Amino acid sequence: MRSLPPRSSARTTRVAAGFTLVEILVVIVILGVLAALVVPRIIERPDEAKVVAAKSDIATIMQAMKLYRLDNQRYPTGEQGITALIAKPEQPPVPPNWKPGGYLEKLPKDPWGRPYVYLNPGVRGEIEVFSFGADGQPGGTGFDADVGSWDL
Repeated sequence: MRSLPPRSSARTTRVAAGFTLVEILVVIVILGVLAALVVPRIIERPDEAKVVAAKSDIATIMQAMKLYRLDNQRYPTGEQGITALIAKPEQPPVPPNWKPGGYLEKLPKDPWGRPYVYLNPGVRGEIEVFSFGADGQPGGTGFDADVGSWDL
């Protein structure tokens, strides 16, 4: 009688996998873009959809700012501005650990076609990212109200 070869006792190990912060940010950006494109078509309230899209963009920018701060021990200065997320600032203080490729692929414009405003120091917090809303003017009510990081 022939005997069978012994079974391998080597166990396969499983590698624990998780999501990186960058992957989560990419998902948030994709969800924001989908919300900005799909929501106005599903609900016939484009003004509300623009406010939601602005909040989504601001949340993404704030997450990128937090990553910048983790790497460089400070937020970009007011002079360096929000562009410090896509291009390494050259004016002091130059960030020592700026991530090659930046923290965002590109800077979004608000849903009304204007750039987001960045303040450091902010009025309501350490830093602020905001849009002036539909009218493009500070303050306002309804859809003309400012939408900012303080609303998140």
